[in-house]
Amino acid sequence: MLDAAAATAAATATGERPPIERRRRLSPAALAVTNQKVSRAYSPIVIAGAVRLVDFVMLSLIGLALYFAYVVRLKGFHWEYVAAIVGMTATAVICFQAADIYEVQVFRGQLRQMTRMISSWAFVFLLFIGASFLVKLGSEISRIWLASFFFVGLVALLIERAFLRTLVRSWARQGRLDRRTIVVGSDQNGEQLVEALKTQHDSDIDVLGVFDDRNDSRALETCAGSPKLGKVDDIVEFARRTRVDLVLFALPISAETRILEMLKKLWVLPVDIRLSAHTNKLRFRPRSYSYLGEVPTLDVFEAPITDWDLVMKWLFDHVVGFVILMLALPVMGLVALAIKLDSPGPVIFRQKRFGFNNERIDVFKFRSMYHHLADPTASKVVTKNDARVTRVGRFIRKTSLDELPQLFNVVFKSNLSLVGPRPHAVQGKLQSRLFDEAVDGYFARHRVKPGITGWAQINGWRGEVDTDEKIQKRVEFDLYYIENWSVLFDLFILLRTPIALMTKNENAY
Repeated sequence: MLDAAAATAAATATGERPPIERRRRLSPAALAVTNQKVSRAYSPIVIAGAVRLVDFVMLSLIGLALYFAYVVRLKGFHWEYVAAIVGMTATAVICFQAADIYEVQVFRGQLRQMTRMISSWAFVFLLFIGASFLVKLGSEISRIWLASFFFVGLVALLIERAFLRTLVRSWARQGRLDRRTIVVGSDQNGEQLVEALKTQHDSDIDVLGVFDDRNDSRALETCAGSPKLGKVDDIVEFARRTRVDLVLFALPISAETRILEMLKKLWVLPVDIRLSAHTNKLRFRPRSYSYLGEVPTLDVFEAPITDWDLVMKWLFDHVVGFVILMLALPVMGLVALAIKLDSPGPVIFRQKRFGFNNERIDVFKFRSMYHHLADPTASKVVTKNDARVTRVGRFIRKTSLDELPQLFNVVFKSNLSLVGPRPHAVQGKLQSRLFDEAVDGYFARHRVKPGITGWAQINGWRGEVDTDEKIQKRVEFDLYYIENWSVLFDLFILLRTPIALMTKNENAY
C-alpha cells in the first residue's frame, strides 16, 4: 500500500542536495546537550488548571454522595442542598487560589500546601455556617451531613495532594517541568544572569548553556558553570535538535543593533524570547516586566499556541478530525478503487515534509502520479498538463481529494493539524532555489504544527509555486494565521475550505 522510497536516496540519485546536508555543524559541547534524552514538557498552567477542575469535581461528588446517602433518605430531595454544595465547592477553589496553592512549585512541597489547604477548607465551612445563621437556615441544615462533608472532603484533599506531590516530583526528575533555557551573551553580564538564575530556590529554569559571537577576551568559555555552546547562528540548529523553551538575552538594552540582528535570526523558532533587565540602569514600571523568579525580563517574542490554547487545538483536531474521517471513509474507498483501476502501483503515496519546528514527518496522500514517475522529494514542481499525473490524479489534485489520507496523520499520528500552514516538501523549490532561500523568515511558518488546510489555501494561495509572489503570499498568510490563531478562526477556515476548493482552484494541477 505504501510507496516507501527514501527521500534522501531519491535526492542523491537525482543530484539533489539531501536535507541533512543543509544542517549547520554544532560544537562538541552543543552536540553533547542535543544527544541527551529529553522528555516532553508539561505546561504548569495546564497542570494547575487541571488540579482546580479535579478539586471542584471531587468535592462536588463527595458532597452530593453524602447528601443522597443520608439526607435524602430522611428529608427527601431539595435543590437547595445541591446549590449549597456547588457554592461551597466553588468557594473552596477560590479560597485555594487566594492561598496560592495552585502553583506547581507548591505542589512539590508538603507542609506548606497542606496547612494552607486545611485552613482554607475550614474557612469555607465557617463561612457557610455563618451565612446559614444570618439567613436563619441553620436548623434546616443537617449537622451530620455538614460534619461528614468537612471530614471526608478534607481526607480526600489530603490524599489527592499526597498523590499529586508524588506525581509532580516524578515529572520534575524527568525534566518535564523545567524551562530549558539558553543565554545569549557569555560576558560578565551573562555570568551574572546565569548565576542569578541558578541560585534561586525552587526555580524551574534549566540553563543548558550560553551562545556568543565574540571570540575576544570578553567572551567567557563558561558562565557560572554553564558552557559556551557556540555562536548565535548555531542557536536555530541547536533548537531544532533538542527542546528549548526560552532564549534569554543577557545583553544590555543599549546594544540595540546587535539585539535586532540576532532577533532576525531567532524569531523563526517556536520559543519564548526575552531580554534580561537585571543589569539595566534604566528601569520601567514593575508591570512592564515578567519575572523569572526575581530576575526581571522584557518579553520580545512568545511561543505561539501554548498552554490551554494547545489543549484546545489538540481537542479540536482529534474530535473534529475523527468525525470528518468517519464521514470521508466511503469517499476515500471510492478514490482508492479508482486509483487502483487507473494505473498500477500503490494507492497511498508517502512523502517527507516539514513539520513542527522543521521536524521531518511522513505525510500520506493518495497517489496522483504514475508510480514509476513518483517524486518523493518534490524536486520538480507539478505543472499544468504534467505528463507524470494520471487521469484520476488530475481530478483528485484539482479537488484536493488526494489530501484526505492526511486525516490519519491528524487523528492517529498527531503530526498534522486540521488547520495550519500547509506542510511543504523538504526539497520544495521555486525555480532553482529552496523555499527558505527564496523567502526571508520562511521557517517561521513552522512555529506551529502544519495543517491539511490553512488561511493561505482558502485565500487562493495553493497549488503550483512558480513565482516569488506565490511563495511570499503563502508565508505572509501563514504568519498572519499564527499570530491571530483561535479555535473560532480554525472553525471558520475549515468551513470555508469546501467553498475555496470550488472557487479558488486555478493553481491546483
